[in-house]
Amino acid sequence: MSLAERIDARTPAHRDRAVDGLRALALLAVPTGHWLLGGFTLDADGVIHNASPLSTFGFFAPVSWVLQMLGIFFLVGGYASVLSYERRRGSTGAWLRGRIARLGRPVLGVTAVWAVLVPVLYAAGVPDDTLRTGSTLVVQPLWFVGVYTVVTALTPYCVRAARRLGAWAAAPLLASVAVVDFLRYGPYAEAVPSWLSVLNILPGWLFAYQLGVSWGVRRIGARQAWVLLAGGAVLFVTLLLAFHYPASMVGVPGEARTNSHPPSLLVLALAAAQSGAAILLRDRLGRLLRRPALWAPVVMINLSAMTILCWHQTAMLAAAVPASFAGAVPGLTTAPDSPAWIVARLAWLPLFAGLLLLIGRYARVFETPWTGATVARRSVAGLLAAGFAVYALG
Repeated sequence: MSLAERIDARTPAHRDRAVDGLRALALLAVPTGHWLLGGFTLDADGVIHNASPLSTFGFFAPVSWVLQMLGIFFLVGGYASVLSYERRRGSTGAWLRGRIARLGRPVLGVTAVWAVLVPVLYAAGVPDDTLRTGSTLVVQPLWFVGVYTVVTALTPYCVRAARRLGAWAAAPLLASVAVVDFLRYGPYAEAVPSWLSVLNILPGWLFAYQLGVSWGVRRIGARQAWVLLAGGAVLFVTLLLAFHYPASMVGVPGEARTNSHPPSLLVLALAAAQSGAAILLRDRLGRLLRRPALWAPVVMINLSAMTILCWHQTAMLAAAVPASFAGAVPGLTTAPDSPAWIVARLAWLPLFAGLLLLIGRYARVFETPWTGATVARRSVAGLLAAGFAVYALG
């Protein structure tokens, strides 16, 4: 029996393969997006700096619509949380502590390891500014874990809202983001303080999670899914054409407005359309993943979810930092401003993936409970992580 067949045979019959498949797609979109839409430039001192092909190639914006799948991630996160919450043994507090520990261990691991790596790499001759560029990239994806932790803590309230209102439980979140967007982009934008945009962070990302919770308690069916798909698509097009929202779903250097930090109404429109499509395709995807050869990779990706999120930037840096000592390496340390860069970067993607697999072989230990770790070791890891965060954000 092959490995794929053994994995398939060990899968419980009640396992929702479609939801795991959707999560795997959303997980793979994160490193693919960062590797394809992020680049570097090399200055005269051999220091690498962040750059983006989006500054040059406007046609990359639709690529970001496909690769921005955080709406799907929050959708399936809400769905899975409902199932876990309703099967919990013990108090809600114990359930929540378990969920937070699963999210926190890998974050603590990657930041603690980088706290040790920074002085070692500096002693080996890597410029401090290069290390700061790399540290920023490592920390950037970790904001997601903090937001996801807060959203997870709200699961009991989301369940109550879903049981009472169904899909409509997400409507106030959409309205809240719309109001903030109107204030910061409308006719009185000059009088609105810049910090107001922060108010979009929680409702912006909670929106798809709440849809997932409503889906999990069976308050969203095919009819509601079609409304989400059609309504989200219409709103998305309207915001682009009539209200001139930026086309890119990720930040573009030099642009005054961004859709993702914090999420704008365009992000929610895309999340609604993606959520509707995902719910409608669930049964078809579930049947497809009955094939062992397709199901086995999904299982492996889901088992390494936090490893992928926490370490994929490190994999890219593991190629780019050594390349910076060699000078201008196409697709790695050359400016992302030509078609040749796109071709070269695509050629580098398999190497990034291979490095991530190699790193993940050792980093996956952070996804397992630290049963043998003493209080002293955990304290040291926490101090190292805090020190790295100060260095990266300073």
